[in-house]
Amino acid sequence: MKMSKNYLWFPSLLIGLISCSSPQSNQNQNELDISETSSNNIQVNTISDAETFYAWTTDRIPMVSAHRGGPYPGFPENAIETFANVLTYTPAIIELDVAMTKDSVLVLMHDDELERTTTGTGKVNEVTFEYIQSLFLEDNEGNRTEFKVPTLEEALVWSKGKALLTVDIKRSVPYEKVIEEVRTTESEAHAALITYSFEAAKKLHLMAPELMLSVTIRNEEEIGRLQEAGIPWNRVIAFTGVAERSVEFNKAIHDKGVFTILGVLGNLDKSAAARGDELYVSFVQNGADILATDRPIEAAKAIQTLVPNTSSKAKFFTHVD
Repeated sequence: MKMSKNYLWFPSLLIGLISCSSPQSNQNQNELDISETSSNNIQVNTISDAETFYAWTTDRIPMVSAHRGGPYPGFPENAIETFANVLTYTPAIIELDVAMTKDSVLVLMHDDELERTTTGTGKVNEVTFEYIQSLFLEDNEGNRTEFKVPTLEEALVWSKGKALLTVDIKRSVPYEKVIEEVRTTESEAHAALITYSFEAAKKLHLMAPELMLSVTIRNEEEIGRLQEAGIPWNRVIAFTGVAERSVEFNKAIHDKGVFTILGVLGNLDKSAAARGDELYVSFVQNGADILATDRPIEAAKAIQTLVPNTSSKAKFFTHVD
């Protein structure tokens, strides 16, 4: 089904949001030049902008984070064309995965092995970038596309002025390599790094104190552990896990001036698909600010009614035809 788009107005702001219930899956969409499509962008230009954007306020704009870039039929995970497809429907944070080839090139890939998402075989860290370049990406249904595996550098450059990124660093990838690419491409403002432990968060903050970090904080104990780690709250986005947290807990995070990311990917996405997308609305009403989802287009449509008429964050959102 081809999706039409309607628009939500903020003062001096036009954001395109979806008005149908299912995403476009026409394979011909794959043949479009992504530079020619409309785009709903989040434009954060400086580190100061990033700090302001992620500082929680009562007039914040609820958002979606597209898990693995937001794959849909014809659009494979961790592909720049997939990122662009999501942005034709809604502004979004793009979550992507970074792996490293045998010859130390950083590429976007979730799995250790190539079979599920590409036309290739073998492990990412055992093949060269030249081999990676020869492959084509496959979508989640196993259909080959004409899209290639992007490098982290390409994703960082493409997303500047278009989307915020959260970068999931695979275990075999040195933090130093990722930070170097972020700095070389001058992407410090729009690229946040995902961490899975307070030790990792502390290490990354010491290495790159200017960068935003997504840190898992699911309870009061973990609030305390974050404070003990010495990471300032204005560098933190709180990932509150994949189960809904209480209103009181979300308020405790907000009182620190911090956004919450609720991982609805998996069971909560399945519940919304089965019971109705209005479920996404309740998550936001209970204090989730960003929904990390495998259904970013549907989730964005559901929560668009919660976007405030005016917002101090509106200046960061733009629509480009």
